[in-house]
Amino acid sequence: MTDCIFASDLHGRLDRYEKLFAVIEGEHPDAVFLGGDLLPNGLAFRPPSDASTGDFVNDFLVNELASLRDRLGSTYPEFFVILGNDDPRTEEAAMHDAQTAGLWSYIHNTRRPLGSYSVYGYSNVPPTPFALKDWERYDVSRYVDPGCVPPTEGWRSVPLPDDELEWATIKGDLETLTGDADLASAVFLFHAPPYKTNLDRAALDGQKVDHVPLDVHVGSIAIERFIRSRQPLLTLHGHVHESARLTGEWCERIGRTHAFTAAHDGPELALVRFDLEHLDGATRELI
Repeated sequence: MTDCIFASDLHGRLDRYEKLFAVIEGEHPDAVFLGGDLLPNGLAFRPPSDASTGDFVNDFLVNELASLRDRLGSTYPEFFVILGNDDPRTEEAAMHDAQTAGLWSYIHNTRRPLGSYSVYGYSNVPPTPFALKDWERYDVSRYVDPGCVPPTEGWRSVPLPDDELEWATIKGDLETLTGDADLASAVFLFHAPPYKTNLDRAALDGQKVDHVPLDVHVGSIAIERFIRSRQPLLTLHGHVHESARLTGEWCERIGRTHAFTAAHDGPELALVRFDLEHLDGATRELI
């Protein structure tokens, strides 16, 4: 058995992290997945000279997980972690340092083993209305939805080459990441949900930009097509906080693939528990 827990979009809320760590210490899961937007809200928009930002990764996450590892010893779980579109990419160095220290596997745009399974991570989301573009890509083409800011605009905490800004897509990234690999036993830790599903429903009903109605589904077309064509075992998602409340669903079957979201727009921690060998038994609890 491979017992796992999944959380996403914690946004630096200490109460959510404390609940998560308590569950880990009490239940001893084999693996923990953290699906991005892990850092405090607004961290990406404060100037580097603002001492109030602190160093959330090192001062909180690294310290807390090191203490948890000391307490759990050999039962410390494997952690698989990505950042999300609200997390500045300047934090990647700290994420890699924590990986070197053995606290987690930072898996954006890479693959790691989990027993007989393969775990892939991918942080990028399609263009949003927000200014920070560290983790945004064009989706399947250079089309941008009304009201959204193209990846070439906004700002980045880490520069990218011009050709990557102009032409890189989520579709192309996923093709490069997976090649012709057999994904029947693969788990994908995405930040973005798949397009036009129960997992990407946004509260945009009746809203317009320049008289154009906004699409209430804001997920990734590329990710949805990738799931349908490649059929991985499991995909994990966040990003759209209100989707589960609006649709009444936190999981979806796309062919043989199970897809779960841990995004949540209430004050609680949304925690998804699952066994990789019995995914039909997955549960989601608000703590």
